[in-house]
Amino acid sequence: MSDLLKKIDARTKLAGTNKLEILLFSLGNDQRTGRKEVFGINVFKVREVMRTPEITSAPEMPASVEGMVSLRGSLVPVIDLGKYTGIMSEKRPEIMIITEYNGHTQGFLVETVDTILRLDWAAMRVPPDMITNRMAGLVTAVTELDNGTLVMMMDVEKVLAETCLVDEAQSYIAIEPVKEDRHIFFADDSAVARKQIERTLEAMHIRYTSAINGMRGWEDLQKMAQQAEAAGHKLNQVLHLILTDVEMPEMDGYMLTKMIKDDARFAGIPVLMHSSLSGMANKKLGESVGVDSYVSKDEPQKLASKLREMLLLDKAA
Repeated sequence: MSDLLKKIDARTKLAGTNKLEILLFSLGNDQRTGRKEVFGINVFKVREVMRTPEITSAPEMPASVEGMVSLRGSLVPVIDLGKYTGIMSEKRPEIMIITEYNGHTQGFLVETVDTILRLDWAAMRVPPDMITNRMAGLVTAVTELDNGTLVMMMDVEKVLAETCLVDEAQSYIAIEPVKEDRHIFFADDSAVARKQIERTLEAMHIRYTSAINGMRGWEDLQKMAQQAEAAGHKLNQVLHLILTDVEMPEMDGYMLTKMIKDDARFAGIPVLMHSSLSGMANKKLGESVGVDSYVSKDEPQKLASKLREMLLLDKAA
């Protein structure tokens, strides 16, 4: 396992190249379909891969949460991805992928891990409706390998939102509306993350436009720039901030930021990176392509505070 992941820390050169590296894993042969589905997870989110240790059961947890394990003195929740996705395999999951999202650590139980694969985000496509419906919106991107195998990227925000048992409504209560009229554009491939952003902006009374990935976002932003030119005014008079995820099919947030910063029509419009990749290295990667600031996902209060700071907004009376 250590050989598989020993070079992860050296993979920071991918920013701005629209490339990513994913760890492939399987949840086993689904008894209902007879297929062996293959999934992928960004290696930046993987801390380690290990044999499944002894798990301590916890009361009143969702069915897919197996319990907790002690990992170097810390208690880590463990989620059985096979149970969560409804993929019923004859084998007991023997591998645990330790992941980190937004500073939180959790273990994902899987049947096998395969290899680390380098891909271009352009090869990651928005999943067709058939896959979206069959996987209940769990898949955010799909790619096909040379051997014809389909690899699906999971919406981890969705997994964690549905297994953490957090009262999400409490996160928006203290967000105050603003007096100023502001318009924000955001791009994110996760339906759960988009909903969280929308709820934050609506609580702040900020207008917004959105896209489901970086490529769609860039297309929409160019149209907005063309419309501003045709109307005879600068784009930054009608668009005040761009918020982008990092991991998105077709075009990632690093490449989107690079395109924005290289286009003079977007001068004066700050770019805020909003990501579950919470390591300092990833913040540095964002800075290298021109990101103006960074905020972690799944924290509406921090997002609202950062937006208020970057937009120079006064608190409502």
